[in-house]
Amino acid sequence: MDKKIRVIVAKSGLDGHDRGAKVIAAALRDAGMEVIYTGLRQTPEMIVEAAMQEDADVIGISILSGAHMTIFPKLMTLLKSKGMDDVLLTGGGIIPEEDIKQLKNIGVGELFTPGATTTEIADYIKEWCKTHPRN
Repeated sequence: MDKKIRVIVAKSGLDGHDRGAKVIAAALRDAGMEVIYTGLRQTPEMIVEAAMQEDADVIGISILSGAHMTIFPKLMTLLKSKGMDDVLLTGGGIIPEEDIKQLKNIGVGELFTPGATTTEIADYIKEWCKTHPRN
Protein backbone atom coordinates (compact mmCIF):
# COMPACT_ATOMS: atom_id res chain seq x y z
CA MET A 1 0.00 0.00 0.00
CA ASP A 2 1.28 3.46 -0.89
CA LYS A 3 2.17 5.81 1.92
CA LYS A 4 -0.45 8.51 2.37
CA ILE A 5 0.65 12.05 1.58
CA ARG A 6 0.93 13.96 4.87
CA VAL A 7 -0.04 17.63 4.70
CA ILE A 8 0.20 20.36 7.32
CA VAL A 9 -2.41 23.06 6.71
CA ALA A 10 -1.67 26.24 8.64
CA LYS A 11 -2.69 29.85 9.13
CA SER A 12 0.24 32.07 9.99
CA GLY A 13 0.33 35.48 11.56
CA LEU A 14 -2.65 37.43 12.83
CA ASP A 15 -5.02 36.44 10.02
CA GLY A 16 -8.13 35.08 11.75
CA HIS A 17 -10.03 33.90 8.68
CA ASP A 18 -9.76 30.12 8.62
CA ARG A 19 -12.83 28.98 6.71
CA GLY A 20 -10.87 28.49 3.48
CA ALA A 21 -8.11 26.56 5.27
CA LYS A 22 -10.72 24.24 6.78
CA VAL A 23 -12.35 23.71 3.37
CA ILE A 24 -8.95 22.86 1.84
CA ALA A 25 -8.08 20.54 4.73
CA ALA A 26 -11.37 18.64 4.28
CA ALA A 27 -10.91 18.46 0.49
CA LEU A 28 -7.37 17.09 0.81
CA ARG A 29 -8.63 14.49 3.30
CA ASP A 30 -11.37 13.55 0.84
CA ALA A 31 -8.65 13.19 -1.82
CA GLY A 32 -6.96 10.53 0.35
CA MET A 33 -4.32 12.60 2.12
CA GLU A 34 -3.57 12.69 5.81
CA VAL A 35 -4.11 16.29 6.93
CA ILE A 36 -3.05 18.01 10.12
CA TYR A 37 -4.65 21.43 10.57
CA THR A 38 -2.59 23.48 13.03
CA GLY A 39 -5.17 26.20 13.64
CA LEU A 40 -4.90 29.96 13.70
CA ARG A 41 -2.01 32.29 14.51
CA GLN A 42 0.86 29.89 13.99
CA THR A 43 4.38 31.28 13.75
CA PRO A 44 6.64 30.00 10.96
CA GLU A 45 8.68 28.24 13.67
CA MET A 46 5.57 26.46 14.99
CA ILE A 47 4.57 25.39 11.49
CA VAL A 48 7.99 23.94 10.63
CA GLU A 49 8.15 22.20 14.02
CA ALA A 50 4.74 20.61 13.37
CA ALA A 51 5.87 19.51 9.91
CA MET A 52 8.99 17.94 11.40
CA GLN A 53 7.09 16.15 14.16
CA GLU A 54 4.42 14.88 11.76
CA ASP A 55 6.93 13.91 9.03
CA ALA A 56 4.90 16.01 6.60
CA ASP A 57 5.42 15.86 2.85
CA VAL A 58 3.68 19.17 2.27
CA ILE A 59 3.04 22.43 4.12
CA GLY A 60 0.05 24.39 2.86
CA ILE A 61 -0.30 27.97 4.08
CA SER A 62 -3.55 29.90 3.81
CA ILE A 63 -2.79 33.61 3.91
CA LEU A 64 -5.12 36.54 3.49
CA SER A 65 -3.32 39.09 5.66
CA GLY A 66 -0.86 40.45 3.09
CA ALA A 67 2.13 39.07 5.02
CA HIS A 68 3.02 36.48 2.36
CA MET A 69 6.31 38.19 1.44
CA THR A 70 7.44 37.79 5.07
CA ILE A 71 5.91 34.43 6.00
CA PHE A 72 6.86 32.32 2.95
CA PRO A 73 10.55 33.39 2.86
CA LYS A 74 10.83 32.76 6.62
CA LEU A 75 9.30 29.29 6.17
CA MET A 76 11.71 28.51 3.31
CA THR A 77 14.69 29.59 5.46
CA LEU A 78 13.53 27.46 8.38
CA LEU A 79 12.88 24.42 6.19
CA LYS A 80 16.37 24.67 4.67
CA SER A 81 18.00 25.16 8.09
CA LYS A 82 16.31 21.97 9.36
CA GLY A 83 17.34 19.95 6.28
CA MET A 84 13.74 19.74 5.10
CA ASP A 85 14.37 20.89 1.52
CA ASP A 86 12.29 17.94 0.28
CA VAL A 87 9.05 19.27 1.83
CA LEU A 88 6.73 21.11 -0.56
CA LEU A 89 5.78 24.59 0.65
CA THR A 90 2.61 25.67 -1.12
CA GLY A 91 -0.40 27.75 -0.27
CA GLY A 92 -2.93 30.24 -1.34
CA GLY A 93 -4.87 33.37 -0.63
CA ILE A 94 -4.77 36.96 -1.75
CA ILE A 95 -1.34 37.15 -3.38
CA PRO A 96 -0.49 39.46 -6.31
CA GLU A 97 0.96 37.82 -9.43
CA GLU A 98 4.33 39.62 -9.17
CA ASP A 99 4.70 38.40 -5.56
CA ILE A 100 3.85 34.85 -6.67
CA LYS A 101 6.71 35.02 -9.19
CA GLN A 102 9.17 36.21 -6.53
CA LEU A 103 8.08 33.50 -4.08
CA LYS A 104 8.40 30.77 -6.73
CA ASN A 105 11.92 32.03 -7.46
CA ILE A 106 12.94 31.26 -3.86
CA GLY A 107 11.51 27.73 -4.06
CA VAL A 108 7.89 28.07 -2.97
CA GLY A 109 5.58 25.76 -4.92
CA GLU A 110 2.37 26.69 -6.68
CA LEU A 111 0.34 29.44 -5.01
CA PHE A 112 -3.40 29.33 -5.49
CA THR A 113 -5.52 32.46 -5.66
CA PRO A 114 -9.29 32.86 -5.25
CA GLY A 115 -11.13 30.78 -7.85
CA ALA A 116 -8.76 27.80 -7.69
CA THR A 117 -10.66 24.57 -7.18
CA THR A 118 -9.95 22.08 -4.43
CA THR A 119 -9.44 19.47 -7.16
CA GLU A 120 -6.68 21.60 -8.75
CA ILE A 121 -4.95 21.90 -5.40
CA ALA A 122 -5.21 18.18 -4.57
CA ASP A 123 -4.04 17.18 -8.06
CA TYR A 124 -1.04 19.54 -7.83
CA ILE A 125 0.02 18.10 -4.47
CA LYS A 126 -0.39 14.49 -5.68
CA GLU A 127 1.60 15.17 -8.85
CA TRP A 128 4.36 17.02 -6.96
CA CYS A 129 4.70 14.20 -4.44
CA LYS A 130 4.81 11.64 -7.24
CA THR A 131 7.65 13.46 -9.00
CA HIS A 132 9.50 14.37 -5.77
CA PRO A 133 9.46 11.20 -3.65
CA ARG A 134 10.80 11.52 -0.11
CA ASN A 135 12.83 8.86 1.67
